[in-house]
Amino acid sequence: MGIVLGIESSCDETAAALVRADRTILVQRIASQDDEHRPYGGVVPEIAARAHVERVMPLVEATLADAGLGLADVDAIAATAGPGLIGGVMVGLVSAKALAMASGKPLIAVNHLEGHALSPRLADASLEFPYLLLLVSGGHCQLIVVEGVGRYRRLATTIDDALGEAFDKTAKILGLGYPGGPAVERMAATGDPAKVRLPRPLLGSAEPHFSFAGLKSAVLRAKDAGIHANADIAAAFQQAAIDCVIDRTSRAIAAAGRVNALVVAGGVAANTAMRTALDALAGASGLRFVAPPLALCTDNAAMIAWAGQERLALPGFSADPLYIAARPRWPLDPDAAPVRGAGVKA
Repeated sequence: MGIVLGIESSCDETAAALVRADRTILVQRIASQDDEHRPYGGVVPEIAARAHVERVMPLVEATLADAGLGLADVDAIAATAGPGLIGGVMVGLVSAKALAMASGKPLIAVNHLEGHALSPRLADASLEFPYLLLLVSGGHCQLIVVEGVGRYRRLATTIDDALGEAFDKTAKILGLGYPGGPAVERMAATGDPAKVRLPRPLLGSAEPHFSFAGLKSAVLRAKDAGIHANADIAAAFQQAAIDCVIDRTSRAIAAAGRVNALVVAGGVAANTAMRTALDALAGASGLRFVAPPLALCTDNAAMIAWAGQERLALPGFSADPLYIAARPRWPLDPDAAPVRGAGVKA
């Protein structure tokens, strides 16, 4: 079975993994930067880039050592080439280029979003194309029909902020620390969402696009009012976010055409309440619901290695050139119509 070495460095996780073509994750290592960014309440790009420089090659060496392998045993080297924080993306991609040049192995420049989009197929061999993907993370919130490897049809995007960003900002407003998403979920479990009235942006609108900027502002106003418990605000925020996601996703299901499953991926896919609501929506829509294991929801190198495996298996595969550039923005569906108000986040 062929083995792909994957490298991920698009944000604040430095990761390396070895994945076989039979979906076996031989080794996965992730070096978190939470301690570095916690004092600032969010990711600082310059700090992230420096941390990637310090960690990526030792991490790759340790990953190979854990598997008892050398570069000669690897069939290809896949690395995130975008989108993401450009400093971090460059570190990982340049490292992969150096390894590919030194070993004579093919380089596969992977779209980070494609890594998320294909990660459910790493965990579930029975998942077949096409499927409707809800991609929810700190930087992206999209609904995409995944028709095949390299074939994506975007149905919706956020016109302002991503849902993961809204979770992190809510955590910061409530003083819950970083990373914010898990902290909000834990506090929401102890609160009553009915005690705080928050808006549901775009609820009921015809197109399935997302908007979370107004919800973030409403959380800030609720906190400033000084009359609500933090747990109730967190619970209200999480419920409002779920209501928006379910409404928007149901619209996308109606517009998607024939799909085999509703799939969720990205960091926010680790939220248990979100998964439960999406599972119910899929069942009511006659669709199978698929969510990758929690370890494959957040940024990781196994999904990058698997995207490399999927690319490697395509008829007529050709390696990417060593001069390929890192990209801060890289849409999965470059032909999607612009969304009014979304700007570069589309």
